[in-house]
Amino acid sequence: MIYLKTDEEIELLRESNTIVAKTLGEIAKIIKPGVTTLELDKIAEEYIRDNGGIPGFLNYQGFPNTLCTSVNEQVVHGIPNNKPLQDGDIVSVDCGVILNGFHGDSAYTFGVGAVAQEINDLLKTTKESLYKGIEKAVAGNRLGDIGFAIQNHCEAKGYSVVREMVGHGVGKNLHEAPEVPNYGRRGNGTLLKPGMVLAIEPMINLGKRNIVQESDGWTIRTIDKKVSAHFEHSVAIRKNEADILSSFKFVEEVLPLQSEN
Repeated sequence: MIYLKTDEEIELLRESNTIVAKTLGEIAKIIKPGVTTLELDKIAEEYIRDNGGIPGFLNYQGFPNTLCTSVNEQVVHGIPNNKPLQDGDIVSVDCGVILNGFHGDSAYTFGVGAVAQEINDLLKTTKESLYKGIEKAVAGNRLGDIGFAIQNHCEAKGYSVVREMVGHGVGKNLHEAPEVPNYGRRGNGTLLKPGMVLAIEPMINLGKRNIVQESDGWTIRTIDKKVSAHFEHSVAIRKNEADILSSFKFVEEVLPLQSEN
């Protein structure tokens, strides 16, 4: 069942996503070599609660933290820990917030210190692919149009697209129908209608697309241990142009070098 949101509900979703965006901006201020992902998690939880929100991931199906922090070859669902980040690492920070009963959900992959050009290129392409997908997230198109745009952009540059992990609808529940794959065929899949709200989140690997789950029951990593990048926006479907409810603005005010979009 796909729930179509009213304009009023979409504005509530924008508010929850704005707190997510500002939380990611707070992370951008402190992320550097030597900082632990558990420190990032603490900052995020405090900021969310101080601004009237509830951490959307904390205790979700047993997840133990506010953020998913996925370092290097970790794709998604990494659990924050006390291991310091190293110069040259990348870390996907995925954040969720509940406000007024609606979920915000967005992710940004940060470079830590001086990151190799090969990895920076992966980050740039993955982020570009998110916006390529969003361009297709308009009424009258189909889910396959979003997935094709993402897949085509990334595979043309030699990267691979994770198949098993996908985006999703978002609203009063964190994960709603439909699933939003980052691959697909144009003209295929569910018809996009005004009022649908989708979390679009390309997960793109430097090496092979294959993944494996770690023994902690959460963390997903690449099977060849090459790095993976992940960017996510929550987007409302409209007639002429997608309405991006989340934002990277607060990150990019801090990290202007990462602001290609």
